[in-house]
Amino acid sequence: MIVSENITSYLHSLEKDRSALLEEMRAFADSENVPIIRREVESFLEVLLSLLKAENVLEIGTGIAYSAIFMAETGQDLKRIVTIENYPPRIEKAKENLERFRKESPEKAKIELVEGDAAQEIREMSGEFDLIFLDGPKGQYLSMLPDLLKLLRTGGVLLADNVLQDGELVRSRYVTQRRDRTIHERMREFLREVKHHPDLLTSLVTLGDGLAVSIKKDQES
Repeated sequence: MIVSENITSYLHSLEKDRSALLEEMRAFADSENVPIIRREVESFLEVLLSLLKAENVLEIGTGIAYSAIFMAETGQDLKRIVTIENYPPRIEKAKENLERFRKESPEKAKIELVEGDAAQEIREMSGEFDLIFLDGPKGQYLSMLPDLLKLLRTGGVLLADNVLQDGELVRSRYVTQRRDRTIHERMREFLREVKHHPDLLTSLVTLGDGLAVSIKKDQES
């Protein structure tokens, strides 16, 4: 945890109630130890969608479809969400949740679930997105960046979640468990890249487990 538990608990106490579906999904995630976005990140994401007037969103890492459904419910301008997942058990649960969402909220944004490896899928994808929510395999953030930037419109935002890894990222790689060292180094490289990339303006936010918020700049400015 990178923010004190007392502060996090207080922030959670201020959050408004979500739909019955989302609350049930969060309860399931808590009981089954399934990672979903934290409540304080939800609010940030909701504000970002409103600021961007986002109509088209790409999500890397569907999980059980919690964040995709959350965005569809709260993004007032949203028309389409494309979300990519490669882990079969998560895909099946995501399909169940999406089916219920479509029945209960047919007027909301369309959510398209793509089954496959995100790195390959985005290479073959076309079109432009207002927001790309990067919440998939942490070791692939850096390698996917060039293809993601091709899909992000000028003025759009790349939002990368879990970039500080519960504070582990600031520790030396030599005190990090050996199995985690590759991800540790790749995430550090990713953060260096987005902070110094000529086409991006990036801020690192110590919210949740760390967010990297990158705006794609106009190359002519």
